[in-house]
Amino acid sequence: MNEVVPPKTPEAVEPKTLVEGAYQRLRRDIIEGVHAPGEKLRVEHLKDRYEVGAGTLREALLLLVTDALVVAQGQRGFRVSPISIEDFEDITRTRLLLETEALRQSLQLGGEDWEAAVVAAFHRLSRAEQKLGDNDSLAAEEWERRNRAFHEALIAASPSRWIRHFQHILYQQSERYRRLSLFSHPIPRDIHAEHQALFNASLARDTTRATSILTEHVLRTLDAVKLLPAEFFAGKQKS
Repeated sequence: MNEVVPPKTPEAVEPKTLVEGAYQRLRRDIIEGVHAPGEKLRVEHLKDRYEVGAGTLREALLLLVTDALVVAQGQRGFRVSPISIEDFEDITRTRLLLETEALRQSLQLGGEDWEAAVVAAFHRLSRAEQKLGDNDSLAAEEWERRNRAFHEALIAASPSRWIRHFQHILYQQSERYRRLSLFSHPIPRDIHAEHQALFNASLARDTTRATSILTEHVLRTLDAVKLLPAEFFAGKQKS
């Protein structure tokens, strides 16, 4: 069995520049719904809120355009990207195509270092899940980081950097939707039990069971989002 050492995923990355700091704060506020889908992002207003210059803010907004969280409208400025059930279903099903294949590869190739990284990521995630409460944005942010780290640790032994790269992009794109279902509880679920089952099957190298659990786990979030009221997706379109 070839040893593939997974990359280290930091709990949080401190911004090194003003642009990076503004980007991180804007991104968090978009994910958390402070800036609603479709909302106009006026540089002249936001530069005071985020305490940066107009040029710095525009650079941060352009980074968010790359993330597909913000839409540039030529000379008319920027808007928060809209959300929809159709968009999330496309994100989810494409993510599953990549992530289940990466998981298969990891279970075949991952050695002791991979196992140790998965165990550590699951332990940190379990601790974060104990702190989750209604509308606790700090606990949700910590859970989101550790949930991402766990999913990335599971597939880290895949030798395909492109699969892992695109899985990371799709995971990020699903974050706004996942946050909605996390706080709204449209369907009853025990997320920790779902992660525990995925963890157990992965360490047992049971590829069939692990990929089946992963698929059900990810699709359950899609099912939850489909039950949210329409106003969650309406957004703001004022100029």
